[in-house]
Amino acid sequence: MRAALVEAARAEAIGEVPVGSICVKDGVAVGSGFNLRECAQDPTAHAEHIAVRVAAAALGSWRLIGVTCYVTLEPCAMCAGALVNARVARVVWGADDPKAGAVRSLYGIGTDRRLNHTFEAVPGVLGPECSAQLSAFFGRIRAKKKGPQRR
Repeated sequence: MRAALVEAARAEAIGEVPVGSICVKDGVAVGSGFNLRECAQDPTAHAEHIAVRVAAAALGSWRLIGVTCYVTLEPCAMCAGALVNARVARVVWGADDPKAGAVRSLYGIGTDRRLNHTFEAVPGVLGPECSAQLSAFFGRIRAKKKGPQRR
């Protein structure tokens, strides 16, 4: 998860929402990514999507059997669906997302036994650090919009 936090910091450094993701197989990182929606003007350029694409290319297969995906924020419906379709074994995230989280907060994508594949869901790993990174980012944005304080 610490490596995913580093990826999130890379996103923040270029003005993106700080979400990072790492795909690991047999203890080795095989894919990484961070949010690029604004830079790429691509609604699918979420950290998990990028990490999964890189992992699939590295492993030579879209089936990411035995892969754990670490992400700093609970995956949304799009990303949770992609993780199911990629056949990842486990998804580990830091901060829950009460507005868009689709693995636990709003939906059970990935753990619903009606799906053709399910994964182990592990929430809250380094949760306070992941939440703090996001909160600080959005706090700075709110402060900029507010502008200088007048007396």
